[in-house]
Amino acid sequence: MGHNTSKTGYDKLVKRLNKFPQGVPPSETLYEILKLLFSEEEAKLVSLLPIKPFTTKTAAKAWGKTEEETHVVLQELASRALLVDVEKDGNQTYSLPPPMAGFFEFSMMRIGGNFDQHLLGELFYQYMNVEDEFVTALMSLPTPIGRAFVNEETIEEHMIHVLDYERATEVIKTASDIGIGTCYCRHKMEHVGKACDAPMEICMTFNATATSLIKHGYARKIEVDECMDLLELAKKHNLVQFGDNVQNEVAFICNCCSCCCEALVAARKV
Repeated sequence: MGHNTSKTGYDKLVKRLNKFPQGVPPSETLYEILKLLFSEEEAKLVSLLPIKPFTTKTAAKAWGKTEEETHVVLQELASRALLVDVEKDGNQTYSLPPPMAGFFEFSMMRIGGNFDQHLLGELFYQYMNVEDEFVTALMSLPTPIGRAFVNEETIEEHMIHVLDYERATEVIKTASDIGIGTCYCRHKMEHVGKACDAPMEICMTFNATATSLIKHGYARKIEVDECMDLLELAKKHNLVQFGDNVQNEVAFICNCCSCCCEALVAARKV
């Protein structure tokens, strides 16, 4: 690896990100992405954060700062969707989302914002679609991080019972919060002149993740009826519903095309 950032905050952040099951293969492109998203001091601080959700007090202890100083930094990172902040029963907690599906995607889930999205889109394309070690490894994990939801209407025509956690409609109906953002994959492809004509404002987030993204302007809060309409729109465009591989508290459902979306592109390769 030829980058010239040995023992910097960015190296420490890469080491921290590689504690996630998926990891981030180091490359010059990855370092350029991280430099756009984080200052070097922020990278160093984030590298010290726990894997599990944490409080301001925990972060302050790790950073050797006061809780007041720490709160300011955490809120700044959350405002750029680099951290997810959740309030439950009056207690504020933070977590560092994985790169995918996480802060890589969040950075492109609205138009404009804090980052040079044209440059970021080009770098993501290079890292994901040209170098492709990241997405290939992502789809080769022993336990997949994502799963496709069934086409409920087609299955039910054959009188087969579809379990609730396999239904995108059930995720939508039971979510405590629903947010809609820009499709990261098609937005990225737009910046390299390769986007298709599938809908862009159709990336669905739910529950605590949605609450945080809505609060910081990375998603638009909607109600169940509108989300159900968007699901039907996605199906009319032959988009695949792809979400995180959990049964409860699903955080996202992407509506994926086969030409732009990392999950389907990587699945075809692997």
